[in-house]
Amino acid sequence: MKIAVIGSTMMDIVSYTDEMPQAGETRRVSGFHIASGGKGANQAIAAAKLGADVVMMTSVGDDMFGEQSRKNFQNHHIDMSLVKTAKDTSNGIATIVVDESGQNRILINPGANEKLRPEDIEGAAEELSKCGLFVLQLEVPLETVYAAIRFAKAHDIKVLLNPAPASRKLSLDMACQCDFFVPNETELSILVDKPVDTIENVKDAAKSLVKKGLSNVIVTMGSRGSLLVTGEETQLVPSLKVDAVDSTGAGDAFIGCFVDTYARTEDVLGSMQRASQYAALSVTRKGTQDSYADAEEFAGFLDA
Repeated sequence: MKIAVIGSTMMDIVSYTDEMPQAGETRRVSGFHIASGGKGANQAIAAAKLGADVVMMTSVGDDMFGEQSRKNFQNHHIDMSLVKTAKDTSNGIATIVVDESGQNRILINPGANEKLRPEDIEGAAEELSKCGLFVLQLEVPLETVYAAIRFAKAHDIKVLLNPAPASRKLSLDMACQCDFFVPNETELSILVDKPVDTIENVKDAAKSLVKKGLSNVIVTMGSRGSLLVTGEETQLVPSLKVDAVDSTGAGDAFIGCFVDTYARTEDVLGSMQRASQYAALSVTRKGTQDSYADAEEFAGFLDA
């Protein structure tokens, strides 16, 4: 099953510090690096590293970061036929601060991602219709996400929507057309305006979405694991216990591994279990895409 990831491409500018600065405070960093990122690109790279057949649909800047993004896709053997360059536009940029516990804070400048438009979906109809699964996020315009969902439903293509960053403007009617809805616990809380401080509260919040028409809600909860809620079942998939170094991009690692596994097996719970293990491995390493293991490394981790 070919996977189309339709979404964002960023360049991550990452600083590491012993603790987050307070308002008005200046702190020295303990480490710094620049790396390719963006939720769409992260998910595509994770899936491709594991062996998935991925086409990336995105918009990059006509600057050095846009060129670097293109080379990154090429290096990971991702189909780039639907990657467009936006003229006179900077690439998307994410400024990330990570503290010593591995928690992060992120600021985003969307840049060229804003130039991925609904007409691009129709313009790529021939290539997109060959795919069996669309993977979407919310770092590109909502109308583009909606166009992708409509196209998928018209062509009997499954859709996974990762509602990140969370937006209350997201149409529930459009979300309910997706086969998988995959927020993290914070995004879930924002979308349903309910607390998620306990597993039971997460279950209640997810069930409220299922009652509104969503078919498969998968909530990623970091060290608490992941939760599947449908109209028929509620299943908790535990996370592996690891020493976290950097949680940046862990949710994208989960989704990349989930879609790689699901595209081959169509086993939802099995895909969640494997994705939880893959995400756990990613947080033991610094960076986003740099922390994602390839198939051989992941197999070694599971054996160990």
